[in-house]
Amino acid sequence: MVEIRVMKFGSIFMQLKKSVLAGICIGIMFVFFTSCTSAQSRTAINMQAGSGYEKADKELNLVYKQILKEYAAQPLFINKLKITQRLWVQLRDAELGARFPETDKYGSVQPTCEAGYLEQLTRERIKFLKVWLNGIPEGDVCSGSVKIK
Repeated sequence: MVEIRVMKFGSIFMQLKKSVLAGICIGIMFVFFTSCTSAQSRTAINMQAGSGYEKADKELNLVYKQILKEYAAQPLFINKLKITQRLWVQLRDAELGARFPETDKYGSVQPTCEAGYLEQLTRERIKFLKVWLNGIPEGDVCSGSVKIK
């Protein structure tokens, strides 16, 4: 003989209620932990972008100092180089301001974007300055103050 158990409606309703409540709790925990992780990730991303810019800035300073050392016998060039470097820093900062004019508009990604743009501008400057370290091939009549390879 087969035994059939009949559950009362109230009992089924209570089990359903518990399942729904458990699902809601799991959903809330998921949202909470995901948002916390995202916040930490955003901070980590901002820090990483800042680190990239800091490395580029250190490299720029190293290249600049190497040029000052290698061209120390050319005081007129050194004076002009120092002027251009000061002006470049002003230009870099102005370009950053033009790129991101409204500091409160771009949200939590802004530090990442700013650091990335500063790194890009700094790397371009490094490439420009390295011409004085690397030199220009012999025969270039427009080498100016740049040494010949």
